[in-house]
Amino acid sequence: MTPETPPFPTLAQATRVWARIAALSFGGPAGQIAVMHRILVEERRWLGDDRFLHALNFCMLLPGPEAMQLATYVGWLMHGVRGALIAGGLFILPGALAILGLSIVYALWGGVGIVAGLFFGLKAAVLAIVVQALIRIGRRAIRSRAMAVIAVLSLLAIAVLGAPFPLIVAAAALTGWLGHRAGIAGFSGAGGGHGTAGAHVPDAGTVLGALDRAPDRRGALRAGIAALALWLVPVAALALALPGSVWAEIALFFSKLAVVTFGGAYAVLAYVAQEAVGRYGWLAPGEMLDGLGLAETTPGPLIMVVQFVGFLAAFREGGSLAAGIAGAALTTWVTFAPCFAWIFLGAPWIERLRANRGLAAALAAVTAAVVGVIANLALWFGWHFVMPGGRPNAWALALAGLALGLVLGLRWGVMPVLALCAALGAGLRLAGLA
Repeated sequence: MTPETPPFPTLAQATRVWARIAALSFGGPAGQIAVMHRILVEERRWLGDDRFLHALNFCMLLPGPEAMQLATYVGWLMHGVRGALIAGGLFILPGALAILGLSIVYALWGGVGIVAGLFFGLKAAVLAIVVQALIRIGRRAIRSRAMAVIAVLSLLAIAVLGAPFPLIVAAAALTGWLGHRAGIAGFSGAGGGHGTAGAHVPDAGTVLGALDRAPDRRGALRAGIAALALWLVPVAALALALPGSVWAEIALFFSKLAVVTFGGAYAVLAYVAQEAVGRYGWLAPGEMLDGLGLAETTPGPLIMVVQFVGFLAAFREGGSLAAGIAGAALTTWVTFAPCFAWIFLGAPWIERLRANRGLAAALAAVTAAVVGVIANLALWFGWHFVMPGGRPNAWALALAGLALGLVLGLRWGVMPVLALCAALGAGLRLAGLA
């Protein structure tokens, strides 16, 4: 028996639901997608499981944080462009404000007393969380020998040859596409997703039903073009007006990042660490771990860690909190404006994109390459945390071991591990041991 269809929510009612989702969006994309599924599919029945997974598959084809883009896309399905802007904007806003506040605290007092101890503990927890992410993504992505080879070559390319992340993404995508075209086993394009659990909710009887009608496609295309202009025009203006400045560097670097952010925040963080630390010198290796620790403790996309990087880069160049805040705002703008553009430009053609098996194979190969990139990230973080300056730190090793045991052995959640490690780090600092 088909359940009674819920009434179509008003935009104001939907806004309250999106605000609730934003406030609960901790724990990375898997946790965020699970929260959205529980609220949108199981509780509200705005859409069914098939439509939800259809939307998720589409968002996983795009560069950028898939959870934020999933919210944006469902917002578009419900209320068009306005709904997309509200859903996506609310998903970003709480985390952006929280990271900004924590970045200010870090810049002013991050090396002082108990605060430094808290960050020492957070580093150990974040290292364990990155290893956990590596295992999870590896299990999902490495489904054949071909994908395993791509992952290993990706690790060697970035760790040994220092190959840039965009080149690795492009090479993996081309390999996947050519492998599919050649009919080579292992390049089918099939892959896992974040998945959902529980009883299946059919599309029939939901607000969107089978989605026979779609929001205004012309409106979406106009919004996509506007988002591209709002992203690219300021970047071009800064590059022309202030060439070589930290502002132009932030705008250009994070704009490039927005185009190649396949594989989630952990893969992107490897590229950020490679460039922001090694090339630009905006921050030290340990500070990248601190930034990810802040992002793990706040709601919203984990990619919000880039705001922390932009804040420190501008703060240290400009020498004031105002400069840091401007750098954070610029970083957030050029990171997320493209996400809205991808949704608006791609949404009207979702069916055609989903049916493209060659594209699916290319993206499956990219996901396999991301496993190698994240493995390099874990090794890089682990070395700089446990072996600072090339010398082993026994307390760092012990705390990292404890965090790994809690995450992988006892399967503790992210927030308890972060809280315990931060408290232990503060205790070690007060005792003069860290």
